[in-house]
Amino acid sequence: MAKILISPSKYLQGAGEMKNIGAYAAKCGKKALVLISQGGYRRIGAMIEESFAGSDCDVVFDYFNGECCEREINRLVAIVKEKGCDLVIGVGGGKIFDTAKAVAYYAETPVFICPTIASTDAPCSALSVVYTEEGVFEKYLFLPANPNLVLMDTDIIVKSPVRLTVAGMGDALATYFEARACQRSGATSCAGGKTTEAAMALAKLCFDTLMEEGVKAKIALEAGVCTPAVEKVIEANTLLSGIGFESAGLAGAHAIHNGFTVLEECHHMYHGEKVAFGTLTQLVLENVPLDELEDLILWCIEVGLPVTLAELGAGNVTDDQLMEVAKTACAETDTLHNMPFEVTPETVFAAIKAADAYGRYYLDEEE
Repeated sequence: MAKILISPSKYLQGAGEMKNIGAYAAKCGKKALVLISQGGYRRIGAMIEESFAGSDCDVVFDYFNGECCEREINRLVAIVKEKGCDLVIGVGGGKIFDTAKAVAYYAETPVFICPTIASTDAPCSALSVVYTEEGVFEKYLFLPANPNLVLMDTDIIVKSPVRLTVAGMGDALATYFEARACQRSGATSCAGGKTTEAAMALAKLCFDTLMEEGVKAKIALEAGVCTPAVEKVIEANTLLSGIGFESAGLAGAHAIHNGFTVLEECHHMYHGEKVAFGTLTQLVLENVPLDELEDLILWCIEVGLPVTLAELGAGNVTDDQLMEVAKTACAETDTLHNMPFEVTPETVFAAIKAADAYGRYYLDEEE
């Protein structure tokens, strides 16, 4: 099988870049559907409208209904066709990106992704994660191409809640460890081939950046400023993690995240927060050396990522409920089977319980 690396056609990151979205759109289409939340429109809708006013591209806004599900995708495809749009632009967070990408695929238009937060690695990928209307993971929709443009306006991202960028660090934390597992097992990546050395190098750079810059970035964001550390973490969360996970592969951490979607107690937690705990669980499954596990748990505690079931909101769930999480994580179609050894619901259940125990141990030590 061939080695494959895929990436967005263009990645732009800088202060004030959203003011140029109309000019970028005019190079790609004549009429754009902008998918945005009502809150997002209140914050930056005027800026987007002003950008389009000076361009040769018309714009239509539609509010996102809150879930990347079949009904929402079909609703928006109908609007694209009815309004005669030839470009889809997703502005906001991960579920909006995934919906915009799916809509553009079915409507056969280009797609731009404009994050207002740096909370996941979804922006760069040729992938949409589709959920049920109730928010339970349903399937991965693999797309034939990555976004035509990913635009990261750092002025906007710095104004977002710090917890969201920290959640992005949690999502990015999994990148290298899942890539390493896929490389060891020879698994096929999300790109449909074996991993390249370039993808592994980007995944490792993602991890190294988080370790070196993550705490500094969090402190700077809490002060409301964009520093070089913040810029590096935004790139790690978005571009490095995006190319790394897609071209090197997913394994345990994301499958375990998908398992946790069956627990209503965890629905209030962000994707990256659950992925961070999934990463710790994967490392327990792998039985990594204590110093590696300890370093990661302490880093998670320092930046504010959950290391226990209680921090995920699942402190009172039963063993039977956790076994359902483990069974869902082990679904035949999920990526847990990309690990370089056999996994079962029983071993995943044990790893979840042990990860929780390690997290509680180190939290007690910190106090």
